[in-house]
Amino acid sequence: MRAARAEVDLGAVAHNAAVLRRSIAPSLLCAVVKADGYGHGAIAVSEALLGAGVEWLAVALIEEAAVLRKAGITAPILLLSQPRVADIPAVVRYDMRVCVTSSATAEHLAAAARAQGKVVKVHLKVDTGMNRIGVAPEDAPALARDIAGRPELDLEGIFTHCAVADEPSNPFTDVQLARFDATVAELAEAGIVPAIRHAGNSAIGIAHPQGRYDLVRMGIAVYGIAPAPGLANELDLRPALSLKAEVSMAKRVAAGEGVSYGLRHRFDAPTTVATVPIGYADGVPRRLGLQGGEVLIGGKRRSIVGVVTMDQLMVDCGDDVIEVGDEVVLIGTQGDETITAEEWAINLDTIAYEVVCGIGPRVPRFYKQGVT
Repeated sequence: MRAARAEVDLGAVAHNAAVLRRSIAPSLLCAVVKADGYGHGAIAVSEALLGAGVEWLAVALIEEAAVLRKAGITAPILLLSQPRVADIPAVVRYDMRVCVTSSATAEHLAAAARAQGKVVKVHLKVDTGMNRIGVAPEDAPALARDIAGRPELDLEGIFTHCAVADEPSNPFTDVQLARFDATVAELAEAGIVPAIRHAGNSAIGIAHPQGRYDLVRMGIAVYGIAPAPGLANELDLRPALSLKAEVSMAKRVAAGEGVSYGLRHRFDAPTTVATVPIGYADGVPRRLGLQGGEVLIGGKRRSIVGVVTMDQLMVDCGDDVIEVGDEVVLIGTQGDETITAEEWAINLDTIAYEVVCGIGPRVPRFYKQGVT
């Protein structure tokens, strides 16, 4: 078993779920567990979330839903994107709530439902301005009538997605919600009233109460990470994931020597270099050490030096005594110091979502139940 590992605190996941459910009540919480639970492990995280009272789950891929169903999870699972025609029978088979944005998909979905003797619950996706997926607001009533007129389909929901909800002062969120409200009202005038309206991601749930509607789809916040730095202190969320390894080699290196591929870092003075067996194939970006990345060893922050290699990285430990087997924390807490996914994101000019989702399958996940 390799030394590198991700530790996932399921007690923190359950705590976050409880905090979020209270904050959005009476809206339902739909926990987004796509991308293998944002890198945390979809099955274990889903079980913890459902045990904490979460009502719904959401995924991006049919394969992700299949994994959960095969693990015995029976809760509602929403597929966030419209499926390919060839995959529609599997959607029906795995009893998914389905995103629909076209009459063609509705027709194929109805045929698959009829063939399997089922009624499929549909959520109509409206594009209110993100311009990614969804039907235009002006075309939504016709599509809704098409879906509602098919006995094999149940138009359970209508939803949209907000592009800048993580920027609380950006007025475009209100523009999108107004467009969504107008679309819902137009459907109601035609006698079509889906039971579940939803527009919200984590940022909506935290910062935009008017966008919570009947259900809020929350991803990153479930894992204890704020959707944007400016929202970090709004709720008592606990990061659930730590990324750790061990020192595999420690050696003295002379002043003037370089380190790693390209020798892009050279030492001004003699130092101890620790090698750590985790690299960019595991989700530690190659450029992290060149952009201020640090790790914790012996309770101290220490700089990653040179480029991160595929399987290993090197750390400048100065004149401290470092032993093979010493714990290395890349994300998490050691002593009084903490390195967060958000810190990586700042150094890398990205978002914390990308950091945790990027932790690869070569890194084994270890789970602890913790307490809420």
